[in-house]
Amino acid sequence: MSDLYISWSEYHRKTEDLAANIYESKWEFDRIVCLARGGLRVGDILSRIFNKPLAILAASSYSGAEGKVRSAIKFSRDLTMVGDNLGRRILLVDDLVDSGVSLKEAIVWLNHRYGEEIEEIRTAVIWYKACSVAVPDHYVDYLADNPWVHQPFERYEKMSPADLVAQVGS
Repeated sequence: MSDLYISWSEYHRKTEDLAANIYESKWEFDRIVCLARGGLRVGDILSRIFNKPLAILAASSYSGAEGKVRSAIKFSRDLTMVGDNLGRRILLVDDLVDSGVSLKEAIVWLNHRYGEEIEEIRTAVIWYKACSVAVPDHYVDYLADNPWVHQPFERYEKMSPADLVAQVGS
């Protein structure tokens, strides 16, 4: 397993490629639900491109010094969204599907909380790893060798406000 390093420009291009993939499927959806934190940027961009409302489901399954230790998935108590209704067709987005547990459990969570409203949930990610137990409906890159994906925003995880000020000034 090698590491895959992604630049900001590549990240944005791949998010746009994902939007094109979804558009070309001709599937109509009512709302985007993104898994936070990793899916926030993807969800925001897709929400703007498709002009669809965004809901956020906070989830956490990684911890440890490098953020590489997987533990049990934890979800927020509620979705963050504007409006009372989630919608009938939901596009669930994240940046990547690694083990697939987060994606699968998010679908269970959504159906448990909003099952009476939801008719269909489809999933979209930028990177789909071969080791995943979940197969996303839409993805940009299939990663057969399951690399660790280093995204451009990871640098902020190791940066304090003092580090930032020292780097860029006040």
